[in-house]
Amino acid sequence: MRIAMIGQKGIPAIYGGVEQHVQDLSMRLVKLGHEVTVYSRGWYTGKSNTQINGVQTKNIFSIHTKHLDTISHAFLCTFNAIWNKFDVIHYHGVGPALISWLPRILSTKTKIIVTFHSIDRYHQKWGWFAKFILRLGEWSACRFPHETITVSKGLYNYCLNEFKKETIYIPNGVEIVPAQDDSFITRFGLEKNQYLLMVSRLVPHKGAHVLINAFLNFKKQNPDNKLKLVIAGGSVHTDKYCAALHELAANRGDIVFTDFVSNQTLNSLYSNASALVHPSFNEGLPFSVLQAMSFSRPVLLSAIEAHLELNKNSEIFFKENNVSDLKNKINEFASWNDAKKQKLGETNQKMVMNNYNWNKIADQTSLVYNTLDRKTGLCYNTL
Repeated sequence: MRIAMIGQKGIPAIYGGVEQHVQDLSMRLVKLGHEVTVYSRGWYTGKSNTQINGVQTKNIFSIHTKHLDTISHAFLCTFNAIWNKFDVIHYHGVGPALISWLPRILSTKTKIIVTFHSIDRYHQKWGWFAKFILRLGEWSACRFPHETITVSKGLYNYCLNEFKKETIYIPNGVEIVPAQDDSFITRFGLEKNQYLLMVSRLVPHKGAHVLINAFLNFKKQNPDNKLKLVIAGGSVHTDKYCAALHELAANRGDIVFTDFVSNQTLNSLYSNASALVHPSFNEGLPFSVLQAMSFSRPVLLSAIEAHLELNKNSEIFFKENNVSDLKNKINEFASWNDAKKQKLGETNQKMVMNNYNWNKIADQTSLVYNTLDRKTGLCYNTL
């Protein structure tokens, strides 16, 4: 089948869970015999049309502003995909889903799929009107496509309760790759197992400010502790927020901002971290947590539904948006011995291998394309 991916910023994935999801999925779909085109935004990829591991990329113009970037790109990509007569148009995200009615009218033979990645209107960066539009996007994601895929059980239940829509649950996946040595992180002044790591876009709902404040309070109580905090990520139309984070951590050698990193550097940060901390207030299914777990790393997570779905160990959770509770969790983690941390990491890796295998996920997605029949047991995991 000829498949068009619309909604992501593009590939190769520089940052963003949706971008990594589309990249990993597309490459495996090509191996299954599909022809896949991923629509990209030139400001993100910085490249002309190319091919990556058999996946064709196609740059299409977008209005690169906070509110118009995604919707303008999805709109123009949709017309291009209709013109090129793809068998499947697969939208990623509830924002792009707003456009999914167009091919239902203009290209009636094309199969339309939407993947519901997260409840974006909960993100603090949006104003009331944007939240209203994103709510409309959720409704569109559950009404216009032939099938809707949800990446977590929480989102499956959300669509069922809010829109009476029975979706197909197929989670995000993660690839198990060899651990990297610390040669790629020495430039940041880091040492193996001597830092906590957060990997995220720096937007308010990800909770980086909560983590920094908790870490500062931890250091006040433990001034001789040599643990560092690493924030790997950067601004996404959130320059003022990023500036506030840097000001909060000013003149400290134990808080390191790396900006966006990828490939070997990112893998090295994961491989050598003492633990990943993910203080997010809202998620679909967090890719950075899956990645850290795949590298056999412990994780400390806010007690939100998406995190609770990933891991059942009550020891690793702290209250959402609570500086004091996160500080106590860091303090508790610092007291655990190496054997306990190693066991936690090994358990995490096994969990990822068993439940979030990309090859199985690609098979299930391909089955959706080929059958569009919920009665054939398309759900990847039982609910």
